[in-house]
Amino acid sequence: MPKINTVKGKIDPNDLGFTLMHEHLCNTSAGIPKAFPSLLDRSEAIDRAVNFLDEAEKEGVRSFIDVTTMDLGRDMDLIQRVADRTEIHIVVATGIWIDVPRAIDRGVSVDRLAEAFIRDIEVGLDGTSVKPGIIKVATDERGVTPVNETILRAAARASRHTGIPITTHTSAQDKVGIGQIKVFEEEGLDLSTVYIGHSNDTDDLEYLSYIANKGCTIGMDRYPGGRLGGLQWKERTQTVKNLIDLGLVEKVTLSHDYPMTMMLEDKAELERQSSAYNPDGIAFINRQVIPLLKEMGVTDEQIDIMMIDVPRRYFGGA
Repeated sequence: MPKINTVKGKIDPNDLGFTLMHEHLCNTSAGIPKAFPSLLDRSEAIDRAVNFLDEAEKEGVRSFIDVTTMDLGRDMDLIQRVADRTEIHIVVATGIWIDVPRAIDRGVSVDRLAEAFIRDIEVGLDGTSVKPGIIKVATDERGVTPVNETILRAAARASRHTGIPITTHTSAQDKVGIGQIKVFEEEGLDLSTVYIGHSNDTDDLEYLSYIANKGCTIGMDRYPGGRLGGLQWKERTQTVKNLIDLGLVEKVTLSHDYPMTMMLEDKAELERQSSAYNPDGIAFINRQVIPLLKEMGVTDEQIDIMMIDVPRRYFGGA
C-alpha cells in the first residue's frame, strides 16, 4: 500500500480518517510571503489556522488537504509552524492554479514542467524537505487553453511517474471537468487518481454522473457556497443526496475550500465577514451539512464512505 506524504512525514492511507479534501491554511499570491512579508500578519495567520484546526478536530476531522500552490502564495514556513501545533495530518500540494506565471505561459514544455513537479515530490517544496502528497491544477471558465493544457499534461505525467494523485479546480457551471478528463485520458492516467473539484457549484446531475462514471472523485468542496451567488448550502446538500440516490456515494466527498487567512485586512472586518458567511469555518460540514444529510435519510455508513473511505481509496488505500 502506498504511503501519503504529509508535512510531518509519511502516513498510511488507513490513518487519514475523516478527511477534508480541498482546503487552504493561507492564500496570498506567488512570491508574497518572501517578497512582501509585511502584507501578512504571520503570527495572526498561524494562530487563526491552528484555532480553526482545533475546532475541526473536536468535530472529528483527522486530515486536511491544503491545495495551496505556488501561485496562491504557498508558504511552507507558515504551513510547517501550523503543522507543529496540530494533531491533524496536513497534506500539501505541488502544481499550478489559474494565476499562471508569465514565464511558464511563454513556452515551458510539458516535460520540463512535469520534471519540476516531480522534483517537488521527490526532493521537497520551496527549499524544505516537505514533500507534497497531491498535485493541484486548475481550469477556469475559458476551458482548456493552450497553457492550461500544458499544465494538465505535465501534472498527468508527474502523477504517472510518482503515483501522486491529482486534484483540480474547475468552473463546474461551464463543465470544464470534461475537458480536464479528456486530457488526462489522452495521457493514459488512471482516472481513479483524479479528483474534480468545485463540483457542487452545479446541480447538473448528468455532468456530475459523467465525472463519477469516468472513475474520478466528485469533489463537492465549496461549503457553504453562495457567498457570491450560485447555489446555497442546502441546495448543494440536496445535490449530494441526489448523487447518493443515484448510487454514486463511493465517488463523492465533501470539503469547504475555506481560506483561513488571505491578505492583511482589518481584523474586525475580517471576523465580521467570516462569521456572517460561515461561523463554523472548517467545521461547517460536521456541524451543519452532515446533520442535514441525516435528516434527508443519509446513513452514518454513507457519511463515513464519503468522508473516510473515498479519500483513503483516492490516495491508494484498500
